[in-house]
Amino acid sequence: MPTTSPSHPHPTQRLAVGVVGAGRFGALHAQKAALGARMDLVGVHDLDKERGQVVARAANCAFWPDFSAMLGACDAVVVATPAGTHAALTSAALQAGCHVLVEKPIATTLGDARTLGALAQRQGKVLQVGHLLRYSAEHALVTARMKRPLYVEATRLAPFSLRGTDTSVVLDLMIHDLDFILSVMGGEVAGVEAMGAAVSSTSADIANARVRFSNGAVATLTASRISLKTERKMRFFGAEGYLSVDFGQRKAAFINRHEGLVLPGTVPMGTDGQRGSNFRRAAMAWKNRDLIALEQAAFAASCLDGAPVMVDAAAATRALEAALRVNAAMAANRATLESAGLLP
Repeated sequence: MPTTSPSHPHPTQRLAVGVVGAGRFGALHAQKAALGARMDLVGVHDLDKERGQVVARAANCAFWPDFSAMLGACDAVVVATPAGTHAALTSAALQAGCHVLVEKPIATTLGDARTLGALAQRQGKVLQVGHLLRYSAEHALVTARMKRPLYVEATRLAPFSLRGTDTSVVLDLMIHDLDFILSVMGGEVAGVEAMGAAVSSTSADIANARVRFSNGAVATLTASRISLKTERKMRFFGAEGYLSVDFGQRKAAFINRHEGLVLPGTVPMGTDGQRGSNFRRAAMAWKNRDLIALEQAAFAASCLDGAPVMVDAAAATRALEAALRVNAAMAANRATLESAGLLP
């Protein structure tokens, strides 16, 4: 039984889980939950009955046309629906006595995000938000190597897809990198400058932001969902050295000039490429991780054992606030461009 976690509705060491949403991520969550070591998949709910039945059959579980009825059979639910529905569905699940794992963003407004956090606390339930990169090898690598980042550069490019276009590319894609950076940077967000454009949807499909932190650190982020290729990279500069991470290739390089520092796999090199200097470079690579399975396992541990929630409502709200500030900065920048006659 859990000790320090919010209360669990049934005295069991397995979690009865329902999945809300039968889109791409909902289908993945259903498949992983069906195989989860500590989960029993109760079923899937979606407004699209045909699609929901397809996902339920693939996961070998029931399709529930009635959301409220499914909640009554669950200890916990995964909310994997369009962002605009997250607040209402998460609230309903929490009020029904269920723990909730909701995909990012936690909500689309700060008011809703804060309300959900307060509701989870009152109900004594786990509320975990699906910022998957927190469970990645890349996050572990960065937090181990870069304790004091001074500057971060993040690039996330993807081809166009209708999925996620109910929100801007900032809430759809950039928020992943915002949460990652906020989790490793010290200080609070002090200022944001941003620029973006809507190309294939009614909201911004490409965005660039410069985020300043109260301690003087800076992050520059670019996100696009209209690119011809997929690219996910981050570069970190700090007192420890320089770390370049390629998420797609699952490779990284770490360079530093610390005297006497010996790291596994490093080769001492001079600036001219000669051995014998205190200039060192480490090349690292890793295998792909099943991040959804890891996320679900962490969720089960929080619900059943009282394990700390990796991305709780407070962390998710902080990421959402940063994303909304980027959106606001983009709008302000557009107004300036329009007044200058650079845009119609």
